[in-house]
Amino acid sequence: MKAVILAAGEGQRLQPLTSTRPKPLISITGKPILQFCLDAVKTAGISEVIIITRYMSDNIKTYFGNGNSQGLSISYVEQKDLLGTGNAATLTEPLVDDPFVLIYGDLLFTKDTIKQLIDIYNKEKPEAVMAAVSVNKPENYGVLELTEGKKLKRIIEKPAAGVTSSNLVNAGIYVFSKKVFKKLENVKKSIRGEWELTDALTMLASDNKTVLIEKLENDAWFDVGRPWDLLDANLWALKHLEPQVLGTIEQGAHLIGPVHVAKSARIRSGAYIEGPVFIDEEADVGPNCFIRSGTSLGKKTRVGNAVEIKNSIIMDETHIGHLSYVGDSVIGTRCNFGAGTITANLRFDDGNVKMAVKGKEVDTGRRKLGIVLGDNVKTGIKASFMPGVKVGANTWIGANFMVTHDLPSNSIALLKQQQEIVQTKKDK
Repeated sequence: MKAVILAAGEGQRLQPLTSTRPKPLISITGKPILQFCLDAVKTAGISEVIIITRYMSDNIKTYFGNGNSQGLSISYVEQKDLLGTGNAATLTEPLVDDPFVLIYGDLLFTKDTIKQLIDIYNKEKPEAVMAAVSVNKPENYGVLELTEGKKLKRIIEKPAAGVTSSNLVNAGIYVFSKKVFKKLENVKKSIRGEWELTDALTMLASDNKTVLIEKLENDAWFDVGRPWDLLDANLWALKHLEPQVLGTIEQGAHLIGPVHVAKSARIRSGAYIEGPVFIDEEADVGPNCFIRSGTSLGKKTRVGNAVEIKNSIIMDETHIGHLSYVGDSVIGTRCNFGAGTITANLRFDDGNVKMAVKGKEVDTGRRKLGIVLGDNVKTGIKASFMPGVKVGANTWIGANFMVTHDLPSNSIALLKQQQEIVQTKKDK
């Protein structure tokens, strides 16, 4: 059996992070999202993987290569145009066995999930098995309607609220027989201008073919759709991590609860770290700083004296200068914070923080949310950020500047001020 992983999309809702990397390469607790998927494929006993790429495909190919380093054989197929999941799947028809696994490559799920679906397929021999999960806002997903026998009846893509009473949605993990390709030949373009894989599943069900639904436990699966989802995804990954303290821990440092410290990391005296926390290779933390739960520090990060970081993702090679505070935020790679940089994460009225996604202001549903920075952002001393703002890559923010609205990539934000110097007495 082979596995097909769909990893061609742009991840526009995750800008500015996806302006410099494809969504599957966003790192969570030290490894890209796509790596979680590959780990599950390997656990299921599958060694041959086909990855469908398009957006920044060279980045994915360079990172994973031919898969030898992971005990896998990885090949790549380029989707020339973003024409939907159905179109992407058809590209693999001559390359896969019967049956085969297909997975959306921007999901997090536990290692045994794919094996769980394969076991059901081998036992029941249906046309397809698909994973499903219950969610609070099904209108954001493909909603599943089932027969009385718990088989698929139809899939309604992102219905308006109230159209269906079901809260069971497509989890994006399947085992297919090759009969699905015949149905894909008859799928028509959706209102989004794409050929949807889920339409082929509905067609199978309409022809009285068996599409079995396997409901996953809610904590076995996580979807990353919007920037603030990364914070919850990070907590999910920390929960499923087996922490080890391998690095240098100086006398006077305190590690409380589940804290992972990589072998080449250094925790200086006076650092106080409350798990769950992940600290990657060559990170340098302290002295005298506070790393609070839900935080991941990437490779070669530097956290200075008297810094507090809470429930945040700090990506590789970023430096958080002394006397700074970062809360409920996602900070890209190679950023540099001047001393005293502050990220606000709470509104005065205690209301939900809003953030712009694809040009529209969205209620995040979060009472506490800081900022999202692209790569290579630099701040001067005492720069500050209001809750929910985003800053594009390669932007500089001057000393004492308060960021109240989103800033584009490749820009410079400076504070203009008038100064008056009065000479009180003449020099002799």
